[in-house]
Amino acid sequence: MNKVSIISIGDEILIGQTINTNAAYIGEKLTSIGFEVVRNFTVGDVKDDILQVLSDAEKISDFIFITGGLGPTHDDITRTCIIQYFNTKLTFHEETFERIKKLFERRNIPMPEINRDQAMVPEIARIIPNDFGTAPGYDIRKNGKRFFIMPGVPHEMKGMMENTILPELKSFIQSKGIYYNQKILYTTGIPESALYTKLQDLKPLFEDVKVAFLPSQFGVKIRLSVRSNDENLNLQKIKSLEKKIFERVGEYVYSDEELTLEEIIGKILTEKKLKIAIAESCTGGMICNRITNVAGSSNYFERGVVSYSNESKIQILGVSSDTIKKFGAVSEQTAIEMARGVRKISNAHIGISTTGIMGPTGATETKPVGLVFIGYSDENLEFAKQFNFADNRIRNKERTSQAALELLWRMLTGKMNI
Repeated sequence: MNKVSIISIGDEILIGQTINTNAAYIGEKLTSIGFEVVRNFTVGDVKDDILQVLSDAEKISDFIFITGGLGPTHDDITRTCIIQYFNTKLTFHEETFERIKKLFERRNIPMPEINRDQAMVPEIARIIPNDFGTAPGYDIRKNGKRFFIMPGVPHEMKGMMENTILPELKSFIQSKGIYYNQKILYTTGIPESALYTKLQDLKPLFEDVKVAFLPSQFGVKIRLSVRSNDENLNLQKIKSLEKKIFERVGEYVYSDEELTLEEIIGKILTEKKLKIAIAESCTGGMICNRITNVAGSSNYFERGVVSYSNESKIQILGVSSDTIKKFGAVSEQTAIEMARGVRKISNAHIGISTTGIMGPTGATETKPVGLVFIGYSDENLEFAKQFNFADNRIRNKERTSQAALELLWRMLTGKMNI
């Protein structure tokens, strides 16, 4: 049995003040190794509610993952609830206390006395070390069920999952002779509905391989998964369907590994020994941020310029004032000159530019919110592509950054239709 419930504790999550990324992470990681997530619970900092949710989760799950409420302040009541629910008591854990002390020593700050209390742990718990914070995690077993209680701070929880919990659970799944295999295809430049339309004739094969379409403003992931007691058969089924998918929509698939578009671009630029420079207006540095999030990007990213004003486009990038007067800052011509300008001042092989109207203001009768031009320039070719996005400023910036990276990827791989 490998059914899972995830419990997220905290008023801030319940009322939407904090986005619950923990549940998404835990669910994705457990699913990827063969567990079945059957329920997600969100509960506030109320003892009776937490106790009820613990009971509800235990009834339907074999493994219960709990995050939040293990801090040192008065509103962190998860440990109190755990003590009551499991009818146990607290005991001082010397190893945890030493770990907490060393954490404060590394930070060169005195340890508040309140943090000593975090070394008081449930007597029946196996302690999960916290390499990034003060609150330890607990591993508790009851009536054949297993409870993992972790802090709500995402990087602390992830450290416990990756260093301790996931390796153990992978071994558990393998010992049961259950094999869960999956492959994720990462696409860009095509909406979910269009993608499904191109693949709908493959629907009979979806009975053998579970297919999920996972859309976002950065593209659509296609997840292929099979669960059985025969791993080789799982892999054969996935490979067969993957091949058919590539035959229909391969031009939109930028990776079949867990890599971002900017990571893929970085690999290609490194292999080709090319350098790029980026001039951003409407995206305000978002593309440069994504590019430089990749380790080793200094090998191919020469510089980025945020030329938000018309004056900066003219003074820094050499865009003609006549071009802006005649066609406007948001135009095909300006985008091309921006890409050319940033390429020339940096001596990069490729220049990319963005200019557009992100909204909610700035539109005209001929240039609506969401209008974007992305420019491209290299030694042999210059052009700009027009895009029309929606009316949400932040999503427009994100979609523009994705479109610019997609354009670059297509140019680097020869998949661009100009």
